[in-house]
Amino acid sequence: MNSSSIMCFPKLIKCVIIGLDGTLVNTDAILSFQEYAKQWDGREPLQIAAKTPSALPCSPFQCCNVKALPGANRLIQHLKTNGVPMVLASNSPRETIHAKISFHYGWEDSFSVIIGGDQVPTGKPSPDIFFEAARRLRMEPSSCLVIEDSLPGVTAGKAAEMEVVAVPSLPKQSHLFTAADEVINSLLDLRLENWGLPPFADWVEGTLPVDPWYIGGPVVKGFGRGSKLLGIPTANLSTKDYLDILSEHPAGVYFGWAGLPARGIFKMVMSIGWNPYFGNKEKTIEPWLLHEFTEDFYGEELRLVIVGYIRPERNFPSLESLIAKIHEDRRVAERALDLPMYSSHKNDSYLRKS
Repeated sequence: MNSSSIMCFPKLIKCVIIGLDGTLVNTDAILSFQEYAKQWDGREPLQIAAKTPSALPCSPFQCCNVKALPGANRLIQHLKTNGVPMVLASNSPRETIHAKISFHYGWEDSFSVIIGGDQVPTGKPSPDIFFEAARRLRMEPSSCLVIEDSLPGVTAGKAAEMEVVAVPSLPKQSHLFTAADEVINSLLDLRLENWGLPPFADWVEGTLPVDPWYIGGPVVKGFGRGSKLLGIPTANLSTKDYLDILSEHPAGVYFGWAGLPARGIFKMVMSIGWNPYFGNKEKTIEPWLLHEFTEDFYGEELRLVIVGYIRPERNFPSLESLIAKIHEDRRVAERALDLPMYSSHKNDSYLRKS
């Protein structure tokens, strides 16, 4: 099954087992060794299993700078509030796990069980760590949902005969995760009700509020397809000063407010990602200011406050279907930005800086 599949009957899941590196925290940003484990292609499982348990150490300085991935705090808090048992299962040694999560308030106390790779005979892709998680919770493996970002983690979860949701941490790799029961773009897209678990209640009129984040810079020329091909004039920003921010946020469609100091403040919907229909090679930022401008404003300073999320990035079978979806995103954003929870951000001082 993939992210577009529809479940006719919810699974009777009683507990959730979650990976750490690349699933809950953005260690990919600071640990280059992780690339070996994440790009595992299914061959030589015993060799990779022998190497990954200690593959992700970090210094105290690095650990305190490991950020939670979007949706991680939301997921942990939601499951805890609803009394769903959680296990943190990582190939990293138990001591390293503690060092990484100790900088995230409330995480350690939220998990019923925390298991490191040094506490089982063999790490992922062996199922040992997941069998041990079920044993400690006194749960049947079939009643456990695994959330993992890597191929070894998915392989281990399925070998333990558990349901598995894959959240690939490497871009444009979803097609490799065919063994997973579901593949999603990020934790923001997780629909717990598909698994018989309490659903999130924070979606508002097709949008998900996010902690505001900020980007800005001079408007640059894009690919020349916005106005000409799509009939949608985007005000593109260079990504060179925002690579770290872009790595923290999943590809998808977001919305918020845009400030042009000489022109005013406008509603905005934007895509972040690789635009799979066009096959971009780099992650881009393409905001659409929802206003009819009579002239171009290349070179003018543009400030963006992103306040909400609409959907993950996806491909489309035709240009017409892509255009239709972009206009649907516009309508969703326009309506949402009239809500007090979003409209209040129009007064953010960042939008008026020149």
